[in-house]
Amino acid sequence: MTFEELEAEALKLSSERRAELAHVLLLSLDGMDADQEPDPEIRQAAAEEAERRYQDYLDGKTQPIPGEEAFRRIRASLR
Repeated sequence: MTFEELEAEALKLSSERRAELAHVLLLSLDGMDADQEPDPEIRQAAAEEAERRYQDYLDGKTQPIPGEEAFRRIRASLR
């Protein structure tokens, strides 16, 4: 199966199932299984970074981009 075929099949899933798949794939990058919990320090650092970015958005320091544009950029960087 090609990447494009896999992507097309994954996009047929409900948003909830795609989120679950994304979670499993992200965990696999760190060599973890879906039932393992990430290191508490990593979780804390990620939460703090997410909060900082959200606050930057609220303060007008960053501008959001549409999801489709974000995915287009990601796809382009993977090719």
